[in-house]
Amino acid sequence: MDFLNLILGVPLGYLMKACYLLCRDYGLAILLFTLATKIILFPLSLLSQKNSIKMVKMQPMLDDIKLRYEGNSELIMQEQKKLYKEEKYSTFASILPLLLQIPIILGLINVIYNPLQHLLHLDASTINALVIKTQELSGVRELGTGAQLAVMEMVKATPDAFASLANIGEAIAQIQSMDTMFLGINLSAIPVISSITVLIPILSGVSALLLSLEQNRVNVLQREQGVIGKWGMTIFLVAFSTYFAFIVPNGIGVYWIAGNILSILVTYICNIVYDPKKYIDYENRSQKPKLTREEKQILCEKKKAARQQERRDSQRFFSTKKQLVFYSESSGFYKYFEGFIDYILRNSNLTVHYVTSDINDQIFNNQDPRIEKYYIGPRALIAFMMKMDADMVVMTMPDLEKYHIKRSIVKKDVEYVYTDHGMGSFHLMLREGALDHFDTIFCYGPNHIEEVRQTEEAYGLPPKKLVKTGFPLLDTLLKSVADLKEEVHEKKRILIAPSWQKDNLLEYCLDDILSQILHRGYQIILRPHPEFIKRFPGKMKAIQTRYADEVGDDFIIETDFSSNFTVYSSDLVITDWSSIANEFSYATKRPSLFINTPMKIMNPNYKKIAAVPLEITLRDKIGMSVDTDKLDTLAEKIDYLLSHREEYRQRITEVMETYMFNIGDSARAGGEYIIRTLEEKRIEREKEEQEYQQLLAELNRKK
Repeated sequence: MDFLNLILGVPLGYLMKACYLLCRDYGLAILLFTLATKIILFPLSLLSQKNSIKMVKMQPMLDDIKLRYEGNSELIMQEQKKLYKEEKYSTFASILPLLLQIPIILGLINVIYNPLQHLLHLDASTINALVIKTQELSGVRELGTGAQLAVMEMVKATPDAFASLANIGEAIAQIQSMDTMFLGINLSAIPVISSITVLIPILSGVSALLLSLEQNRVNVLQREQGVIGKWGMTIFLVAFSTYFAFIVPNGIGVYWIAGNILSILVTYICNIVYDPKKYIDYENRSQKPKLTREEKQILCEKKKAARQQERRDSQRFFSTKKQLVFYSESSGFYKYFEGFIDYILRNSNLTVHYVTSDINDQIFNNQDPRIEKYYIGPRALIAFMMKMDADMVVMTMPDLEKYHIKRSIVKKDVEYVYTDHGMGSFHLMLREGALDHFDTIFCYGPNHIEEVRQTEEAYGLPPKKLVKTGFPLLDTLLKSVADLKEEVHEKKRILIAPSWQKDNLLEYCLDDILSQILHRGYQIILRPHPEFIKRFPGKMKAIQTRYADEVGDDFIIETDFSSNFTVYSSDLVITDWSSIANEFSYATKRPSLFINTPMKIMNPNYKKIAAVPLEITLRDKIGMSVDTDKLDTLAEKIDYLLSHREEYRQRITEVMETYMFNIGDSARAGGEYIIRTLEEKRIEREKEEQEYQQLLAELNRKK
């Protein structure tokens, strides 16, 4: 307590003394003290206001981060910290005024409990003598924290009883002259329910209610909270304020009431100095569409049904012996496994165990009895993967062991196989170390082998198994395009098909692109990435609303992804850094036009190895690229690419044959590896079991 008195009580005591000398009224002094602390803390309140505005401005970006990296909490935290640093946002600055209120209150409590020291400035020996005498007169051996208040009451009640103390007359006179009454209430006393002092806790709660209601309405941060958040905090503050005012002297309650009222004024002044409306575009902020009560109920029921299926499927999975597992993040990933799975089912007796984190995955429509299907949601997936007991797991999800998905702790020799969902580069499009903990990599072309081996050398990693598979999806696309009837479009069909990551062209420069090519004699099809529609429905709705009047025969916004017909019947694709350009150009032998939005770089250290990413080298081999500040040349470049279609057909064919393995036969290459490896594992396991049984029989004979 002595330390608290020295650090907090003494400086605040001088401030309280100054307020008391100004008005010579104890209650008014507390009010002046409250006003003084608000003035002193006002610069920090302004700092908090600025910081809160930054937070609200950043909220759409924070929502984007959560949606882009859903299920990966560690990466979300990394990206959030990076954004805070870029925006110079401080989590500490927003709560600093609130944190400083704590020592002020503690200091004021010390001042209220020790008026002889802080307001009358009596020396320690005099105070000690007065306390001892009060103990004698009251018959109480320990007066506790309220000793000086007890002295004041005793001196005022029986001043003559202190006459025997030497050199105490002036102190007695000062104590008698100090009046702690304010509006008929003794501010040095604790509130009592049966007296008028009960008004202090009641008014404390009422002032807290007024403050909460006003801040919920005008505070830049609190107005963003939901109804439950707002009222939950309001109820807590009212209850706390009322209870707190009941257990401390009335003077503290007066400070608390005045502080709450002044805080309302401070909030309004901060909003005048830094008006949130000047910095925040409230009308165009990206928000998820609000659901009706019926829609919320349906969503709740679907989630409940999904959890029940998840439990059933998990129990079924771990009660079954299995060799081969494919893991899919969502329904759209089946197409990357389909070729391998079909080959395995045709050429072996293996059962495929297919785990998906999408309750609506198309795999559940597959009736093949040798495909066992399981739903495991993103949250349950963490523990599920750690208990994995299969011989081999094939997945397109990178970052094994890096974030939330870990290798099995139950079966140490599970072989983890990575197969990519695009024809790009590992070291640019995957995060640093994303493949470090895989055992085997399915490589689509020479660049993958080069990248993996250079990465192993640069980071001192053990060599992985690299299988020259090729890309089965490309084989499927080639066949599908070959089966399409060649169309000659009266109006050339241009497909805009961007990626969904940060700085994709939908968010970066869609308006500039469309202003150059709409009403120019083309048929334009805008086909957003499925993940963009799923994760950012608010942004997608804004685009549809903005171009509602343009939609017609010559401009189509396509959100049905059940068919790829429009993709491969188009004459030209416009994209940013999406791998759809490779798929389109390889399959159709038609050129792609790349918009040079900020490059999608998942690994900022990609230059640590010498291999140049295909995303960079191929842009001007299978088409042309244009910078975002030269979009006025877009129509010119489109016309050039369309008029040189045959020239690009030959060029693209040569590029594909150079950069892809096993064109037309990729499924066999990967499928054979899986079948052969699992057969070897089965034979090895049977051999080990046989040797164990022989050893056991030998031991039994010796007995």
